[in-house]
Parts: sequence; structure tokens; C-alpha cells
Amino acid sequence: MSEKNQQKSPPPTIKNRKARHDYHIEETFEAGISLKGTEVKSLRDGNASFTDSFAYMDNGEVWLRDMYIKPYKHGSYANHDPRRPRKLLLHKREIRDIDRKINQKGFTLIPLKLYFKNGYAKVLIALAKGKKQYDKRKDIAERDAKREIERKIKGQYKINL
Repeated sequence: MSEKNQQKSPPPTIKNRKARHDYHIEETFEAGISLKGTEVKSLRDGNASFTDSFAYMDNGEVWLRDMYIKPYKHGSYANHDPRRPRKLLLHKREIRDIDRKINQKGFTLIPLKLYFKNGYAKVLIALAKGKKQYDKRKDIAERDAKREIERKIKGQYKINL
């Protein structure tokens, strides 16, 4: 098969699954991320994790901290530090909005997912408030009830042709 006929699979989307379980999402922002060459190659392979990562403001800039990007397997001395702070690229207006809302009590910035858009790595970050334990239990109960209703409906309206 020639190289033209082979379809490249799109780069994977890396999600922070625990974020929606642990936080109430208030508002989301799409941000570019400043990366080194080997980091981009490693991300295209899907080697990253958002576990315990967060974003913060420093001197009018937004930074992403503790995001793990596995060192690129074919990289040599040019490989990167896996947990280095990475600068997020946002418009000034968005940075002002984030700064104003972060200074309110209880708000934090968390990454939701990392994906590629038109060849550029993007991070979806969210302004969020932490959930209490009883909120988490309530969400789980609602999800179980919804799942049970779906099962009942599916069982009642089964059509055999």
C-alpha cells in the first residue's frame, strides 16, 4: 500500500475524567499551550496524564502545573522534563476574566482535556468549585437512577422484526 492511501489516525484526546466528578464546572476556556518539540511528539502518541494537575496565575500569565508528559521514546539529549510548568496562551480579556473570578472564594482553574486543533495543541481549562462529599453521592445516585430508567425503557419497547 502506498503512503497516500494510508489514513493517519487523528491524535488522541487526553481527558481529565475525575474533574467533573470532583468539581462543579462554571465556565470553560480554550487555551493554547507552549510546548517543546519532543513534548508535541509524545502528545501525538497519547502519552500524557492530567492527574493532580492544575492551572494558576503568575504575573498576569496562566501556567499549567504538574501535567505529566512522558519523555519521547526516540528523543535524545533534547528530551524534556516530564512535569515542568507549561505556559497557557490566552487573550488578555480572558486572562482578566479568569483573574477576577479566581480571586473569588472557592474558585480554581483545572484542565479538562487536551486535544489538537488545526495542528496546534489546545487545553480546555475550566473555572470550577470543589464538590462536597454529599454532592458527589447525589450525582452518583442520579446517574444510577437514570441508568435504571434507561434499562426499563429499553426492556419495554423491544421490537422483534
